[in-house]
Amino acid sequence: MEEYYIFKLLAISSALLLLYPLITVVHAIWWRPKRIEKQLRQQGIRGTSYKLFHGDIREIKKCTGEAWSKPMTLDHRISPRALPFFHEMLQKYGKLSVFWNGTRPRLMVGDPELMRLILADKNGHLVKMPLNPLTSMLQLGLSILEGEPWAKHRKLITPAFHLEKLKRMVPAFETSCFGLIDRWKKLISPQGSSEIDVAPELQNLASDVIARTAFGSSFEEGKMIFELLKELTKLVHESFQKIYIPGFRFIPTNKNKRRYNIVKEINAILRDMIRKKEEAMRINGDSGNDDLLGLLLQCKEESDTDNNNGLTIEDVIEECKFFYFAGQETTATLLTWTLIVLSMHPDWQQKARDEVLHICAKRTPDFEAINQFKIVPTILYEVLRLYPPLTSLYGHTHQKTNIGGLSIPAGVDLALPMLLLHNDPNYWGEDVEKFNPERFSKGISKATKDQIAFYPFGWGPRICIGQNFAMVEAKMALTMILQHFSFQLSPSYAHAPCTIITLKPQYGAPIILHRI
Repeated sequence: MEEYYIFKLLAISSALLLLYPLITVVHAIWWRPKRIEKQLRQQGIRGTSYKLFHGDIREIKKCTGEAWSKPMTLDHRISPRALPFFHEMLQKYGKLSVFWNGTRPRLMVGDPELMRLILADKNGHLVKMPLNPLTSMLQLGLSILEGEPWAKHRKLITPAFHLEKLKRMVPAFETSCFGLIDRWKKLISPQGSSEIDVAPELQNLASDVIARTAFGSSFEEGKMIFELLKELTKLVHESFQKIYIPGFRFIPTNKNKRRYNIVKEINAILRDMIRKKEEAMRINGDSGNDDLLGLLLQCKEESDTDNNNGLTIEDVIEECKFFYFAGQETTATLLTWTLIVLSMHPDWQQKARDEVLHICAKRTPDFEAINQFKIVPTILYEVLRLYPPLTSLYGHTHQKTNIGGLSIPAGVDLALPMLLLHNDPNYWGEDVEKFNPERFSKGISKATKDQIAFYPFGWGPRICIGQNFAMVEAKMALTMILQHFSFQLSPSYAHAPCTIITLKPQYGAPIILHRI
């Protein structure tokens, strides 16, 4: 009889072992999504219904494909094209709605007060949205850290962006801008004109600025990193639109192999740059903290000395990659859309030029001159409103969270479509779709009716650490371009904003430049 019970127990245990994987899968792809959907519905949150396994991924891909299939009219109502699925969700379900990224619920939040509460989270309930191993390749440095490691890294890196540091970087900005101006002048005869796609030109400019100010090298020395990051961006965006099957990254497909080879190549280049920098610091006997790489290496040496678990060599490499990508991409995108928009609005182009010539004449602007501008910064802010480099920000609840009276279950992605908020007439007025820099004439806090609804660099403790760097660089570049050229859209320009990590002109930015 005892043997019978032992046999029965073993049989039940074996059955449970066989059923456990099945139960786990069913829980992940059905019970859990449906339970979260019910909890959100009970709070009045509308949206799409969960579809087994793929969620809304097919609909998102179809919606995006249709929106990007042809250019739009030459205006600033870009949300239906740049964020087509989010725009559609807003029209159907309002500013708070849920849709599905595979089996994961994604809560779209379009209310500025809720956005502010989410971005200002200090209790650690909200974290970066987890990505699969292929799409996470561009989440680098500070962008992937949480909690104490993030706080420590942020504290170590922040001094590189202090006002005094930025002042000392202005000559490097000038050198890079002079290179751009000279290159364009060679393409245009005196009093002549030439058509140039300014998008890659301004990417090269931003790349050169980053290379000089952060790593003390010229663009040519860092060119390979930028080209590799550009290729990796395309591969990451492609994988972002597909359902990820666990373990797929280990399958040696051509694209998988290329993704990992790119990362290896970038790491090898940066290791060599770090080796050269460390050698120069040792030979010259200086601290090396005049650029970001030197500052990071100084932090590493200090942490090695007092054993406080500070920066490792791998940390330095990741921070370098993050600054390379984020610093170059954000400013290049802002400047590209600024030239496009000022080509569409020649009256504002002339107002900006008049201000620049009044303050600087043909002299190269210094830090003090840049701070005297009134019109130029309002133009840049208005471009950031209409064409923010990052059209959306994302978060994730790793535990049950209460935000503004909403109870959000653990495991929910949060999508904050900044572009939709920047185009909401409830906050910006009936002229929301018009280019009107004057709305920022009294500062950002008074640009909207009742509350701040302007988050191009994020908000709260994780606000972009390099925003002042980006704005000084953009002001310097725009000023020098206005001093030497007037510009207009080429007849070949097609207005087609699209979101590929950042907001890009799908068919480039061909502009006709005139020497003045």
